[in-house]
Amino acid sequence: MTATPVGRATPPGLPPSLQDLIGKHPGEPNVMDPELLADPFGGYGRLREQGPVVRARFMDDTPVWLVTRFEEVRAVLRDPRFVNSPYSVPGHTGPDPRDRLMEVLGIPEEFSVYILESILTSDPPDHARLRRLVSRAFTARRVPDLRPRVEKITDTLLDELPGHADGKGVVDLVEHFAYPLPITVICELVGVPEADRTRWRRFGADLASLEPERIGASFPVMIGHVHELIAARRTDPRDDLITALIRAQDDDGGRLGDTEMVTLVMALVLAGHETTAHLIGNGTAALLSHPDQLRLLKADPGLLPHAVHELMRRCGSVQMTQLRYAAQDVELAGTRIRQGEAVQPVLVSANHDPRHYGDPERLDLTRQSAGEDHLGFGHGMHYCLGAALARQECEVAIGRLLRRYPDLSLAVAPGQLTTQVRRRQPGAWRLLGLPLRLMRTA
Repeated sequence: MTATPVGRATPPGLPPSLQDLIGKHPGEPNVMDPELLADPFGGYGRLREQGPVVRARFMDDTPVWLVTRFEEVRAVLRDPRFVNSPYSVPGHTGPDPRDRLMEVLGIPEEFSVYILESILTSDPPDHARLRRLVSRAFTARRVPDLRPRVEKITDTLLDELPGHADGKGVVDLVEHFAYPLPITVICELVGVPEADRTRWRRFGADLASLEPERIGASFPVMIGHVHELIAARRTDPRDDLITALIRAQDDDGGRLGDTEMVTLVMALVLAGHETTAHLIGNGTAALLSHPDQLRLLKADPGLLPHAVHELMRRCGSVQMTQLRYAAQDVELAGTRIRQGEAVQPVLVSANHDPRHYGDPERLDLTRQSAGEDHLGFGHGMHYCLGAALARQECEVAIGRLLRRYPDLSLAVAPGQLTTQVRRRQPGAWRLLGLPLRLMRTA
């Protein structure tokens, strides 16, 4: 199945290396097409209504099948015939189809291994082995033990918020609350010293910029920094995940390689704060833009767990999964996907699929009362390792924020958040800032 073009105008600020790739294949939308970047909910919604499987182009111009509907996305995510690494496809010996993306993004060739061979891109049995090494810190039993610390960090940040307000009483919630909370929690858990945490904010911003010069300069520095953290823990063990990984490496006869250890630390810190920070920001903005749902939550704080699931469904910060590759020919919703072809499950489209949800564009905090009925955290063996921690942080953050500042309000019109204060990048829904007034003004 093919699709009609989504858009042709070049998005502002897009690096030339990506600009030149847009619109080269009529009928095959590129995930960098401006309409998809400006309005992924509407853009991918239109593609979803064209079909459950749509032929398209990835950001490096390589062909990809977009999977757009809830049932088909869920099926791909739990189907072992779709693998994360092209080297898991029988008979594949190279070249790596992802090398082109590394080149476009400015990742130096000698450092691409830290992206292409991480826990996020691995398959069984390596994926299960790597996941076991860190999963103990994120179990349903362990995460509640972290709640008192999450609450203390939250309360401290809320105490400090008024001091960050400008002359008009406006404070940026992303800068001074939504980011500091999860980055503090994950860095304490992993073992990143407080003095180094601002560097990770910069690393994340550089990678999200999609600017090859920034990424090419920043990525090697980040990798070197992680090597330094691991070396420091070898001489000064602590009660943290880096120390636990070092012990695991020593105990299992070296099965955990140095590169694998670096990629684990990198993935945990970046994924452990970036996505949660923007879920807190997006969720707060959504609540303040829907007064009826905000009143409902204030009247019944017990709705918070359900509310977080609904916010994750409707405005989660991650809108696509990792690419998958067909390990064999697969028939999916009437489309033949050949062995080795790339597949892109589109979470934002699946989570707004009217075939699965009644009135999916409506924010309804009671919608998820029967449990987690969305794909925001993924599905199957690659279900988000830190989902329980992310939910807890979001529950604590939003609950305590609304209780401390009950008159909280947006300092800009809701429409400005999506048109002026949002980073436009494929597969993500992230506010650059969230300007709020903490107190009601006369």
